[in-house]
Amino acid sequence: MELSNILSWTFAYDFVRGPMVWIAFIIFILGTVFQIFRFFSLSHKPEKITLQPGPGNFIKPLPKEPQKTDWMVWLKLSVAGTNPFVIIVSTLFHVLLVLLPFFVLGHNILWDNAFGISMVSLPEGIADIATVIVIICGLIFLYRRLFLDRVRAITTWTDYLFLFLAAAPFITGYFAYNQMILDYKLMITLHMLSGEIMLMAIPFTKFVHMIYLVLVRFTVASEWGLGKGNRAW
Repeated sequence: MELSNILSWTFAYDFVRGPMVWIAFIIFILGTVFQIFRFFSLSHKPEKITLQPGPGNFIKPLPKEPQKTDWMVWLKLSVAGTNPFVIIVSTLFHVLLVLLPFFVLGHNILWDNAFGISMVSLPEGIADIATVIVIICGLIFLYRRLFLDRVRAITTWTDYLFLFLAAAPFITGYFAYNQMILDYKLMITLHMLSGEIMLMAIPFTKFVHMIYLVLVRFTVASEWGLGKGNRAW
């Protein structure tokens, strides 16, 4: 390899693992703050409606807890009941997509060096298997978008782009860890860069549902709500 190529890759590696990390985190944090303010500006506290008993006005009290049959009907009619395979794949993909980066040994070393934060790390073999699971789930999503008519009909080029952006950090990380293809420094540089691009994209693209999922579940009143539900659209 020529000296100029070595120097260029060394510069790219140092930039991606140094200043680019801070740029990505700053953009992500500022974007997240913006989306939180945007959420509260678009939502509002619902008006309280009270019914006064009167002639012809019958108020039937709601049951305090949902009946067992209600949950069975909901489960049967939901995606979990009609397509449990998709639910399993989607749950694995999203859970590992969010949590795995926090528990990989290599990432925790970087967290410790940069912020002095030490977290529990998964055994490298388990982390490697979990990475493969994410990649397989991504391939399943890709297969559905390519070959299932009902999914392909609502798929645009941006869906393929975002699927690639979500899977790229795991694909490059797997190849870098196992040193399967290309030069290690090149692959680890692509791994860090793809992760930083995804981090910056979260608040400003359809990945923003990662932020709104938490906000909506704990603040908006709905059948999916987990909190008090003191806001409405």
